[in-house]
Amino acid sequence: MKTTVSKYDFERAFADAGRKDQFSYEGLAVLFDYLEELEANTGQELELDVIALCCDYSEDTWQNIADNYCIEYENDTDGFDAVREYLMDQGAYCGESENGFVYSAF
Repeated sequence: MKTTVSKYDFERAFADAGRKDQFSYEGLAVLFDYLEELEANTGQELELDVIALCCDYSEDTWQNIADNYCIEYENDTDGFDAVREYLMDQGAYCGESENGFVYSAF
């Protein structure tokens, strides 16, 4: 990020902005790692803008994502995999957390 931001600073920024419940602790770690990898792959530094990140990224259970995006599945295992595949196909997959998926909202 433009000013080197540690994972702790990243998490603290969400708390300071009143957005500590937007993502789980694990979800924030997934998002942080995703953004660092994005910076490395593109060569562009990102600015830490908590509000923009909350608008651009989400964390949700696979069941809610399947319902929201009308993803069909036969059973829970198939559903989890179907959501992962759907998010990857859309270019929205950031990673998985204990609660489900962190993804780019679209």
